[in-house]
Amino acid sequence: MEVANVLHMTEGIGDCSYAKNSLFQQKVILMTKSITDEAISALYRSLSTGETICIAELGCSSGPNTFLPVSQLIQTIREECTSNGQQLPEFHVFLNDLPGNDFNTIFRLLPTFHEDLKKQNMRSGDGLLFDPPNCFVAGVAGSFYTRLFPSKKLHFVHSSYSLHWLSQVPDGIENNKGTIYAASTSPSSVLKAYSKQYERDFATFLKYRSEELVEGGRMVLTMPGRENEHHLSNVCRFMLEPLAIALKDLVTEGLIEEEKVNSFNFPLYCPSPAEIKYIVEKEGSFTIDLLKTLEHQMDFSCEGYNEAQSVRVVGQPLLVRHFGDDDKLMDVVFNKCSDIYANIMANEKNIFTNVIVSLIKRND
Repeated sequence: MEVANVLHMTEGIGDCSYAKNSLFQQKVILMTKSITDEAISALYRSLSTGETICIAELGCSSGPNTFLPVSQLIQTIREECTSNGQQLPEFHVFLNDLPGNDFNTIFRLLPTFHEDLKKQNMRSGDGLLFDPPNCFVAGVAGSFYTRLFPSKKLHFVHSSYSLHWLSQVPDGIENNKGTIYAASTSPSSVLKAYSKQYERDFATFLKYRSEELVEGGRMVLTMPGRENEHHLSNVCRFMLEPLAIALKDLVTEGLIEEEKVNSFNFPLYCPSPAEIKYIVEKEGSFTIDLLKTLEHQMDFSCEGYNEAQSVRVVGQPLLVRHFGDDDKLMDVVFNKCSDIYANIMANEKNIFTNVIVSLIKRND
């Protein structure tokens, strides 16, 4: 499966779109705001006055979450400028995702984004603090496992809930039968294959970003993860276990072939902090400023519909590629997922672990 040519979130702004089913991801962005604020503040203080700041949002998808981190970063720098009596710099923002991403929706939201930036500069009763920031936005289509930007162009890179996607389904996992991801029931060889694929991909990501960032440039990356080497990710389980159960039910009902399910696996892996640390240190282009886990709880709805929708907007393009473009089949799959969330997983304690790493590019 060529992930870069297939993977994308469901487009548009309708009820079944990623834009309307990404509150989980939004909660993570807000939860990690203080870490991102500290990193962008430290970066700004290290730059020359008036220097244009280039920011890349990698895995931006489409909808309100696309602009949320960018708005937060600009707001933090605005506060730095206010406290120091400086004028806001200009901003060049690159919004990146795979070619199948719904960039049209992003561009249609640009006027609202610029209007929100103007409102950030309003102080009650005082009018404008200073002119609204000059912020120039561009879309960049391509995999972040390749080069995306000119050398030493970027100052700051942000990515949230994107780097758990692998560049490909790992090789050598044909024996991962009965599930569709690196699950607790998977053979050790499958778990190792997923880990090795993640190591290769994340090292590649670091290598290319190091070529694109200025010296002292920074990155803040947030991924669904796991506490340590002895636990598998509850985020992966939450997303994919109901789907795996639903597909097995369809095999029993004769609606899809067992071999078709056995040959399907998600290109998704949730790392531990130890894995992140090992890869960063081995690759050698960055120093770790901060590495930690944050936990949050997910409350299930009674019907399980919202949870199934949140998985559908992420996973359906991959399912369609493998099982065929059959809307009725997809409806059956995710109706089953709704029931599983409501009747099985709703009774469990769902605490999700996120891994956050703040990185500084080493001097060349």
